Order: sequence, then C-alpha cells, then structure tokens
Amino acid sequence: MNRKDFMKGVGLASLGLTIPGVVRSENQATQNTLADCTLIPSETAGPFPLDLTENTTFLRQDVRETENGVELKLKLKIVGTQNCEPMPNVRVNIWHCNKDGLYSGYDVSNNSGQAGKTYLRGYQFTDANGEVEFTTIFPGWYNGRICHIHFQVYVSSSYSAVSQLTFDLEKKNALYTANSSIYTKGEDPLSYSGDNIFSDGYQYQIATLEETSSGYESYLEVAVQGTGTVGIGHLEKQTAKVVDLGQNFPNPYTDKTTIPFTLQTEAKVAIDLYDLNGRKVLNLLNENRSSGSHEVEFKPKEHGLAAAGYLYQITATTNDGAFKTVKMMTSTRN
Repeated sequence: MNRKDFMKGVGLASLGLTIPGVVRSENQATQNTLADCTLIPSETAGPFPLDLTENTTFLRQDVRETENGVELKLKLKIVGTQNCEPMPNVRVNIWHCNKDGLYSGYDVSNNSGQAGKTYLRGYQFTDANGEVEFTTIFPGWYNGRICHIHFQVYVSSSYSAVSQLTFDLEKKNALYTANSSIYTKGEDPLSYSGDNIFSDGYQYQIATLEETSSGYESYLEVAVQGTGTVGIGHLEKQTAKVVDLGQNFPNPYTDKTTIPFTLQTEAKVAIDLYDLNGRKVLNLLNENRSSGSHEVEFKPKEHGLAAAGYLYQITATTNDGAFKTVKMMTSTRN
C-alpha cells in the first residue's frame, strides 16, 4: 500500500460550527486552558483552507518547507466538551500565511504566484493526551487581518470544528520588532476589535507565546463537541460493519504494545505503521483472518524501530471492498 492509499483511507469530510464567540474587553485577562470546557468559537475556514483529504503531502509535523521566519513550536490539546477529557485519534489541520502575509496554493490578486505551493499547511492525529505538535514559523500579517493561524479538528466524518487562534498583542509585536530583518512589514497594526474575526470575542482563542532557545513555543487547549472519544459519522458506521480497530494497550507504551481488532466477517487484514511525517515504516500484518476478536503484538526493537509515536492503520478487504481506519499509538519516550 502506498502513501496515497493510506491518506485516502483517513480522509474525513468537514462541517463547521455555528456557535458565536463571547464578547470580551481587550483588556480582560485571557486563558489558554479551558477548565469549563467551553466550546471553541467557530470561525471562517477561508479564504485559503486547501482540502487536505486528497493532498497526501500534508501529513507532517514540520510544515515549514523553505519558508523563512522565526521557528514556532505549536501544540494544540483537544478535549471533549461533555467531560473535559482529552480526545485521542482526532485529526487536526493547521494552515497560515508566511512572514509576508501570503498563503500557499492560491493565485489571486492579493496572493499572486502561490498556486501549486504547499508551505505552512499540515495535519497530525492527536496522541493519548489529546495533543498534536507542529513545527512552523511565526506567521506574518496582512491588511484587514490580525496575525492568526487557522485550525480544523476532524472529530468524525460528520463533524469537525473550524476555528482560528491568535496571540497576545504585546508579545506578538515584540517578536516582530526583535526580528525586523525577517518581518519587514513591522508590527501588526490591528487590535482584536479591529479584526473582523476576533472582534466578537477571542478569550478562548489566544494561544500562549514563550521564547525558547531555538525560537518560540505556543500552546492552546481547544474544546470541541465530544466525550473524549472519536465521534461516529457515516464512514465510521460503514467501516464498523466489517472491522473495529481498538486502541493499542498499554498506551502510552514503552517497549511493546498490543493492537486489538474485531472482524464481523472473514477478511484479508493488513496493519501498517506510519511515522508522524506520513512515511510507511512497517507492515505488521498481512493475512486472512476469520471473524471474531484478534490481537497483534508490536515490539519496535524487533523491527529495527524506535519506541515512538506511530499511526497504525488497518485495512480489512472483503468482497464488498476495502475498509480502513486508523489510530495513534503514543510512546512514553515522546
């Protein structure tokens, strides 16, 4: 199975939310963790949210490509609103402009010359802690919009949350000033109230921003509709009629872990492991299995692999076609 087949198997449809933001004063203190699991405000996905379902390039942690800018380590933690529990195995997309305010993938009047480019876009699957981490650059700004990063959380094939995050005004502009040779447009002139997205509320969308030895790091906790488990949509229901992929145990794991799955009918079963940059690293199973419950043990050292975070995908092939689903395993050494 090639990488393109893998990505098609995990592609999910998207639906936005309609919950408005909460109006806040610009001087009011903000928070980055949601003790009350407040639903993340829905924002526009446009104008440049490439459909990543069919774009196999974008399963990656480092989205910079050759873009110049101050390094930013961005971590998002996804929790369910119904119980405040972390949500593992959900797909999180990010995309944002470069240091000059341009987006990859489009060639329009105010974004010319970017068609066919893929920089500063990517997605990951949340680990056992409900977290994803990306390496990117700190985004620039453009007329009419404050500095921001788009993100989309795919909970199931029937529901996803689309929103944006931004940063503390003083910290953000201090970064621009300290790196004026890179960010030649200077400080971002907009306030939250002057931005048509954040003017109706931004309290739950301001990520932390702290300087590190290599650049900056940022964190935001995001609450979406759910209970701490992946949601069920049409595609998931169809797949469950053939195969149910369980969470590996223990998870997180140290030296070995077990992958459980249940077949509703006899099928040819393949289990493939991929690293966090979308590279297939191992075919763990490829054989016919009868209906019922099954387990496959994974010991990284036996396959010349490090104990690390991997995506594991099962493909169950019957006369009705190939049914695929994927989960994330987390290492205690991550």
